[in-house]
Amino acid sequence: MSIRPAIATAQAQATMEGAGVHLHRAFGFHEPEAHDPFLLFDDFSNDDPARYRAGFPWHPHRGIETITYVLAGEVEHGDSLGNRGSLGAGDVQWMTAGSGIVHQEMPSGDERGRMHGFQLWANLPSSLKMTAPRYQDVGGKDIPEVIDDDGTRVKIIVGEFWGQKGPVDGVAAEPLYLDVFVPAGRRKRFKIDTYRNTFAYVFDGAGKFTDASAPAGVLLEKEVGGQELNIRDMSGHRTLVRFGTGDEIEVQAGPLGIRFLLVAGAPIREPIAWHGPIVMNTRQELMQAFDDLRNDRFIKPADH
Repeated sequence: MSIRPAIATAQAQATMEGAGVHLHRAFGFHEPEAHDPFLLFDDFSNDDPARYRAGFPWHPHRGIETITYVLAGEVEHGDSLGNRGSLGAGDVQWMTAGSGIVHQEMPSGDERGRMHGFQLWANLPSSLKMTAPRYQDVGGKDIPEVIDDDGTRVKIIVGEFWGQKGPVDGVAAEPLYLDVFVPAGRRKRFKIDTYRNTFAYVFDGAGKFTDASAPAGVLLEKEVGGQELNIRDMSGHRTLVRFGTGDEIEVQAGPLGIRFLLVAGAPIREPIAWHGPIVMNTRQELMQAFDDLRNDRFIKPADH
């Protein structure tokens, strides 16, 4: 077994999207090959309804999949195909935009005004860019959770882990998507397929990931003269950790424990032509998509 080194760390950056939603972006729009097959990751957590209730009104997607995971509050969604629904706390939606869809996502808070969730964009290979759109809506009660003897908890949204299989299937990137909690002071290793690009996103507590530099806001492990160096800032909040090659990651939880998303996917390694919500392989395909959008050809018939 070989431990994957944490080769890069970064704090999610505050930005604004939709009709005025304040969120934090961990990565997106720059160097997409670094996270291939993933394109963008947003943390739309907020306790002030004025900073998120304008939501994400009608907008198009083509050539990608979007993965929305809600921890608190609710997201109502609708689309140009007539689908309507709502995601509540613990729910997941995996939307394959494929050949094109126009939809909206409108968040609302819980009884305390809290909205907490994440959205990940995954690329589609050229062979599936124009596939028919589809949804996989999964209720939180249907997401398996494995609890280890030491109190470590892992929710398995996609992929197989510790003998359990997540409910989302048939996804192009063959991803692993886990919600992990490691209790205070525990050191754990998690097996990851060697050939998948992998990142962790720390959103609660703090911990030490092996062989990482020390960013603001996360406790990481370094060796100085044979002694472990403890970084003082132990919040870990909104920190992205990208891993190198290997087949396991190792984390030691800080005094409050650590909770993070662990995501891995098979790289596609194809050219990317990307503008806003549309991701194709060539500039010509991208221009065609926007021409389709302007001329009411964006939504393809079911038998296209």
